[in-house]
Amino acid sequence: MLSLRSGSSLIFISRKQGVSSRLLLRGRPLSAIPNAADGNPRRRLALVIAGGIVVTSMGGVAYLNDYLGGGDGLRRTVNFYSLAIPKYIEYRFHMIMNSPDNVWEKLHKETSKAGLDKIMELQGFYVKSGQMCAANIGNAFPPIWQDTMAPLQDSCPARPFEVVKSIIEEDFEKDLYKLFNSFEERPIGAASIGQVHRATLKDGTRVVVKIMYPGVEDVFRGDVRTIKMFCEVAQPVHVPPLLEIEKQFMTEFDYRREAEHLEKVRRNMMAANIAGDSSRLCAIPKPYIELCTKRVLVMEELKGGKLADELKKDMQRQMNRMKKSLEKFGDEKSLVKGFMKEFSLGENGPSSEEYESFIKILDAKRKLTNIYSAVYNASVGWLPGMNKRNYEGKSSLPINHAKLIDELLYIHGHQILVDGVFNGDPHPGNILLLGVEEGRPQLGLIDYGQVKVLTNEERLLFCKIIIALADEDKEQVCSLMKEAGYVSKNMDPEIMYKYARVGYDEDNEELTEGKHIQLFMDYLHDLDPIKDVPQQYIMVSRVSILLRGLGHAVHQSRSVAKSWKPIAVKVLKEEGQA
Repeated sequence: MLSLRSGSSLIFISRKQGVSSRLLLRGRPLSAIPNAADGNPRRRLALVIAGGIVVTSMGGVAYLNDYLGGGDGLRRTVNFYSLAIPKYIEYRFHMIMNSPDNVWEKLHKETSKAGLDKIMELQGFYVKSGQMCAANIGNAFPPIWQDTMAPLQDSCPARPFEVVKSIIEEDFEKDLYKLFNSFEERPIGAASIGQVHRATLKDGTRVVVKIMYPGVEDVFRGDVRTIKMFCEVAQPVHVPPLLEIEKQFMTEFDYRREAEHLEKVRRNMMAANIAGDSSRLCAIPKPYIELCTKRVLVMEELKGGKLADELKKDMQRQMNRMKKSLEKFGDEKSLVKGFMKEFSLGENGPSSEEYESFIKILDAKRKLTNIYSAVYNASVGWLPGMNKRNYEGKSSLPINHAKLIDELLYIHGHQILVDGVFNGDPHPGNILLLGVEEGRPQLGLIDYGQVKVLTNEERLLFCKIIIALADEDKEQVCSLMKEAGYVSKNMDPEIMYKYARVGYDEDNEELTEGKHIQLFMDYLHDLDPIKDVPQQYIMVSRVSILLRGLGHAVHQSRSVAKSWKPIAVKVLKEEGQA
């Protein structure tokens, strides 16, 4: 699989393990399927090569270098193409030849290793590609790709503390320790555009400080445009989303804007009684606007781990009760299945109500055990040589995974359909789980660099699309999609409906015919080439896909449309459009 992630798009060539690429494409050879180039994949490969030659030789080196971010933008592009084009050709060749599994395994192993080396060399936007692969949202990648890219999740190289200190002091024109009472030199995290440190304000408030690396904006701009150029000749179906992604992504390079967005979303959530104290559904950090600059963001610290990691720990805790371990299962996917099986929760995962019933049974058992321990400790435990029994706290109880997924969907549905202001990047690293030790789990939502704002008309139209999708009203969905701006060569209603279902609602195997979501989208484009998509809803689609992927990972698959329909119905009723 060749993966070129761009915001909401995962652009890749894939072949499912043990399944012929011809079968994936409904029994037709790849060369028989039409596409936006001319229906011939061999010609598309030629276009990739020719396109690269044309843009570099005829576009003007100086202009092209400036377009690609200036500095060493052209060098980075050539460096990227030196791997991307040969591997794209190699993957396409093996799809056409319907190569056996052992060939694909060897290709995945070699390409993923080469890809990681290239990412570590180039850094910039390409790190985000590798992180998405490591997260493996929606099982988009073969296990070997996920394993190879795993180091990018926690080991992005951090810049020296001297660089961080100089940025802060340059922006505020004062010594670091005149701003902060203390500042931890070791970062708690490093990402592609910057890193995060813990600090203490002069009044003793614990905060986290995000610092943006120098020159990173130009580098990212060039990287995104490099991928866009590649797609224009190799995979044109991804170009329309890339245009919106490029525009949206570039808003991430001003932390003052992020602080304003963070505060706006936080206030909206508090007004709706969704965010706030521990009794609310989620916590959103408070930004300290007066301490924010273009390159520095200071905000409240949320104490918790990543949601996906905490759910994995929860499964392991429950399995440990039964003397089971992750080592027995071998990998996280097997652990999830083992957890479901051992606790009789079903292959597809229980509902929130079923989880609650299960937790109540275990809680009753916990209380009885604690009563026994209290009696034992007050009697036998006092005898010489006898050890007292420990008590079990509420943190020993399982976490309601289903409830958390439902809450995530509700929170983001409210942001999109009610407020029209939402975080377009709710990937697993931006979703925390707080209060686990206290037995009061609560979602923590961070990183508001990619906030999207819908107009009132766009928001209400999307409410109608959600209701039509939930009702499976194909005719209404197509009518609304046309109104939203969907345009394809033939305006095939069946393709239009499936595009809307996959983009905004769900991606079950029945709908996608067993294909991965991105391969299925390419397949739809081949049947009826898409000329334009509703640009205003691309980030909405990204939210839907990311949340669905997280649900899939913990066996909590959902129809986003059915989850959001009650919100949409209420909104339209209040607006007098029901």
